[in-house]
Parts: sequence; C-alpha cells; structure tokens
Amino acid sequence: MFPLIQRCCFNTPLKLQKLTGPSLLLYGKNETTWSSLASCLRRDAHPLSTALSLKPASVYTTKLQTFHTSLPAFKKKTPAEPEAESQKSLESLKDSPKPALYLSLGGLIPFVAVPLAMAVQGAFHPELASAQVAYGAVTASFLGGMRWGFALPENSPAKPDWLNLANGTVPALLACQALLFKDVTQGAVMVMLALGIALHYDISLLPTYPRWFKVLRVVGTMVMVLSLLATVALKAFLEGEQSDDRKIRQSTN
Repeated sequence: MFPLIQRCCFNTPLKLQKLTGPSLLLYGKNETTWSSLASCLRRDAHPLSTALSLKPASVYTTKLQTFHTSLPAFKKKTPAEPEAESQKSLESLKDSPKPALYLSLGGLIPFVAVPLAMAVQGAFHPELASAQVAYGAVTASFLGGMRWGFALPENSPAKPDWLNLANGTVPALLACQALLFKDVTQGAVMVMLALGIALHYDISLLPTYPRWFKVLRVVGTMVMVLSLLATVALKAFLEGEQSDDRKIRQSTN
C-alpha cells in the first residue's frame, strides 16, 4: 500500500522506489533502517511537493499579469467626431486663394438660377433646362481637362501617365454624350454622372489636389448635382400641370 501511495502522491524518483522494496522487508527487524529511509523520503519529497504547489500559482500569476497588461488593447479608440471633421474641412476653405474661391462660387450661379427661375414662374422652360445641361457638360469637360494641366508640370505629384491623362478625358466624353440626348432628363443624368466621376478621380483615385481645392470641389459638385435634380423634378411636376391645364382648356372649348 505504501509504494502505491508514494507513486501517486509524491511521484518519487525511481531510485527511491527501489529503496522502499527491500526496506519494507526489514520492517520490524531493523528500526534504524526504517527511520533513515523515512527521513530520506521526507527530504526528497519536500522539494518536490513545494515545486508542485508553486507551479500552478506561478502559471496563474503569469496569466493574470498577461491579462492585466493586455487590458489596454481592448480599449476602443474614440473615433473622430464627424462634426469636427466637417468643421475642419470648411475652415480649410479659408486657405483657398480668393480668385479661385470667388470664381468657383460665381460659376455655380447658372446652375442655381435655372431651377429657381422656373420655380418662381411656375412654368417649365425647355430652353433654360437645355442651357443648364449644356453648361454642365462644359463644366464637366473643364474639370476633366484640368487633370492634364495638373499632371504636365515637371514638379507635379501627378505623372502624365495613362491613368491621369485617360481619366481626364472620360468626363469630356460623357459630357459630349449628354449633348446628344434630345430629352433634357437623360442629358441631365449623363452630366451628373460625368460630374460624379470627375469628383471621384480628384478626391480618391488619382493624386490629390490641395485640401482646400478638394473641399471646394465637393461643395461645387453637390450644388451642381442638386440643381440638375431640381430641374428634372420641376420638369416632371410642371409639365404634368401644364398638360392638365391644356386638357381643361380643350374640354371647355
């Protein structure tokens, strides 16, 4: 029984297990041999039991220290507030040169004036809508060709490669297609597509312009697209009312 307890609990070395066999045979005959063997077992088993008892504690301590040191990794970084970002973007317009700012804002007047005039008069004018689409096609061609002027100088961050120069011609091609449509709505949609692609090139795809110019491009494109959408909506709404009025007049006559 004692060898079994010794192997399970203390896991004594093989040398001690060999000593216990003959020593048990001498039990009762030589008490001094048994006492010396017991003291030997206590001396050999004490460090072993101490190591066994300290091993789990050291493992748990290491795990706790690792968990404690890894706690900052779980802290979420506070994202930048969108209001602060938008405020910084609007403040960057102050860095823009005055001629560029005033000319860009002045170029938006024809876009805004057309739907505003039709809304005030309460009537849809196809010639004004066609002029707005033509002006939008010219503006999209200008924004596309501006990439050529940005990429050609030697010290420019944009290289005159296929990506820059070919993408600079895409808005002009879409603008030309917009002028071929007889329907104002189709032409306005094509112009909006050209303006959106030009903005995408300038903001995210190709080498970027200065920050103030990018903000100016976003604001200008939003105003142009919203003006074209307003013209399309007024066309659908006012033309429906005009057709109803014509039917009423024909019925009364």
